[in-house]
Amino acid sequence: MRCVVTAGAAVLLVAIAASAHHGAAAEYDLLHPVTLKGVVTEFRYVNPHSQIYFDVTDSNGKVVNWAGELNSPYSLTQDGWTKKRSMDALKAGTPISVIICPGKSGNPVGLAQKIFNAKGEQLLSETNTGLAPDRRPTELR
Repeated sequence: MRCVVTAGAAVLLVAIAASAHHGAAAEYDLLHPVTLKGVVTEFRYVNPHSQIYFDVTDSNGKVVNWAGELNSPYSLTQDGWTKKRSMDALKAGTPISVIICPGKSGNPVGLAQKIFNAKGEQLLSETNTGLAPDRRPTELR
């Protein structure tokens, strides 16, 4: 009986842990990315996902601070984007363009797919959406 209870508890813990990390499609609109131009306010090279914060000025002159989720530091490093290289490329005040899959909540958050500097050079590695290549919007191919 003790083994059955222990096994049941183990299965429950695994199920809880598995559901805690869900796919990007649950939070972000992966099929309708938008391109935003702004200025970096902060970049965090942290686990489980790096984060970029940037100010975007809308057509009425209102500044909105966006938050973008990126790949993990491990994935960025594997693609050549070490912490130093990333932090140097995305210092506060750096003008950027971001192709981002906006959050379904309507708040200024999203899954940052591609980031470009003022010269048009792509920074960081693309964030995985989990979509098959033929299902990705044109901007993400």
